[in-house]
Amino acid sequence: MVTSFQESNLTGPSRTRPEQELSRLLTAAVISPHFRRLLLSNPAQAIASGFGGEAFHLQGEEQQQLAAIQADDLADFALQVSALRLFSVTPQR
Repeated sequence: MVTSFQESNLTGPSRTRPEQELSRLLTAAVISPHFRRLLLSNPAQAIASGFGGEAFHLQGEEQQQLAAIQADDLADFALQVSALRLFSVTPQR
């Protein structure tokens, strides 16, 4: 099975929302043990290196906040990300 992502949804010309990029970042960490280890040991380098040939499009402040996270596992990393309030939550109707 081949999975493809529409580039316009991920890296299109308009700036993606931070929650989309964070979702991509966490997804990469879930599916790749190597990327997960890098993200946990050096978040700044993981963000800068991208994943699967694609860059993460995060603003400087977002990158700095993520780079400051110190976590032992992905669950703890995700918990700390949620505490940063980089996600914009829109209630569903």
